[in-house]
Amino acid sequence: FFLDYIAVGKLDPDHIEQLVEGVAEGCRQAGCALIGGEMAEHPGAMEPGEFDLVGFSVGVAERDRLVTGDGVRVGDVIIGLPSPGLRSNGYSLARHALLTTAGRTLDGPAWDGARHSLAEELLVPSVIYTPAVLALLDQVDVRAVAHVTGGGLAGNLTRVLPKGVDAAVDPKSWEEPRIFSEVRHAGSISDEEMRKVFNLGIGMVVVVPAEEAYRAMDVLRAKGQRAVEIGRVEKGSGQVHFA
Repeated sequence: FFLDYIAVGKLDPDHIEQLVEGVAEGCRQAGCALIGGEMAEHPGAMEPGEFDLVGFSVGVAERDRLVTGDGVRVGDVIIGLPSPGLRSNGYSLARHALLTTAGRTLDGPAWDGARHSLAEELLVPSVIYTPAVLALLDQVDVRAVAHVTGGGLAGNLTRVLPKGVDAAVDPKSWEEPRIFSEVRHAGSISDEEMRKVFNLGIGMVVVVPAEEAYRAMDVLRAKGQRAVEIGRVEKGSGQVHFA
């Protein structure tokens, strides 16, 4: 189940309704029940129109079905699930690069010839991978799953690598959404720093045995989830390398 908390400077029923509808839609996509929440009004501390939205979920898993990464072996395949935007991480750096350094405006075009504004590109909704990953867990020997949040691909993939192995990732194996190159160029940000902060187009990774990789891709695509092989597990010391 899921619970939320909304704090506002001034209560606007229409605004609250939009927020709750968005949370409810996310819960529907994840197959999670929205069972309640809390709302607080903070006049003086927050300006009208400002809001703070927080949420958390609680779940139950069978101990023998926990995916810990301990079973990852040399030769396993790393599959990436694409992300069309920033998801929930890196907005401070993106805002500084695009708005402060480059002097861009949120209501202006995201880039030359773009059909959407910069604000719309920055707020592309996050993909909820739950249905696809649950189907995968039922049909394939999934040895590790990593949600690419703060810390980027390397920072999160290392969390599920056991001792004695490395992840070799090919950044050319997937198409990086244009918004990331806009941030990179606007702020003159190095590739190393970009990889530490942003997902760069991969929102979740799963690690499966090589002999089950094609089956895994078929299962994901059958659930409407795009997937791409982005790397392999090699002998090493728990690091992620970009080739």
